[in-house]
Amino acid sequence: MKILVMSDTHGDAEVIRLVRSQQEDSDIVIHCGDSELSYDHPNLADVVRVRGNCDYTDNRFPDEDVIIHGHVKIYVTHGHLFQVKSSLLALSYRAKELGANICCFGHSHVLGAEMIDDILFINPGSLLMPRGRREQSYVVLTVEQEAYKVECFTRQGELFETLHFNRH
Repeated sequence: MKILVMSDTHGDAEVIRLVRSQQEDSDIVIHCGDSELSYDHPNLADVVRVRGNCDYTDNRFPDEDVIIHGHVKIYVTHGHLFQVKSSLLALSYRAKELGANICCFGHSHVLGAEMIDDILFINPGSLLMPRGRREQSYVVLTVEQEAYKVECFTRQGELFETLHFNRH
């Protein structure tokens, strides 16, 4: 299963279309909030999307979502309600409470992926205003039988980092 994860595009509808065209074979497309678009914007069609702290003009965005695909449960939220800029502790409690295998979030604009208590946490960074590095980024997660592969791409579609995590 291939999952495209992006976040914090802050009104740039074109970058969403661009990234989706680069990864057309994705099984699931996730936007972790702060799109600053309307919920029914055409570039968000068939996208799992949640409300970020800047998505205050359209009340149809949920604060969180859970996707079950096969034997994988994915929890999606923006992160601002869990203070992810200072710690992932509150977010990890919520992910555990939901029984998630994967947690996708944004808000900090800092690209990262790590395993915490057998849950894979992914922040795809920002496609508009990255923090902590130069690359405007998104992530492609491939769920394999016994592992996760996290590939980090620039907005131009250039792969710049690959991480592997064992599934338990």
